[in-house]
Amino acid sequence: MAPRPPFPPFDDRTAVQKVLAAEDAWNTRDPERVALAYTEDSVWRNRDRFLTGRDAIVDFLREKWERELDYALRKELWTHQGNRIAVRFQYEHHDATGQWWRSYGNELWEFAEDGLMRRREASINDVRITEAERRIHGPRPVADRDAPLPVR
Repeated sequence: MAPRPPFPPFDDRTAVQKVLAAEDAWNTRDPERVALAYTEDSVWRNRDRFLTGRDAIVDFLREKWERELDYALRKELWTHQGNRIAVRFQYEHHDATGQWWRSYGNELWEFAEDGLMRRREASINDVRITEAERRIHGPRPVADRDAPLPVR
């Protein structure tokens, strides 16, 4: 597997780079591409799901994006130390009935020396929204790269 810079230990600049790279990758909604950022034996907790390994990650993401339509994500660095990064995020999607959702969450990441993520723990809450309440429309424009996420 190819190394994924930036490498730990992270400083403020490289931690933000890692967060924005993850946001960009997830916004492609390409499970195979996203999974390449994780070690072969990466361990995940996503809500109430527990996964181990890149193949399980690909399967999970395929299922996720078949269900969460027009998914668009924003991530923000919360803090970092050594080989760990904490992130807050929000994403929006609609389901097959047309109901829009905004999901709020926090992630804890741990990286291997080669820059691949070996552990991801995500806690996520979903809120129904109307289409008029949407504020995330596709990948983040370059001009908004430093904009903080609102609490609501």
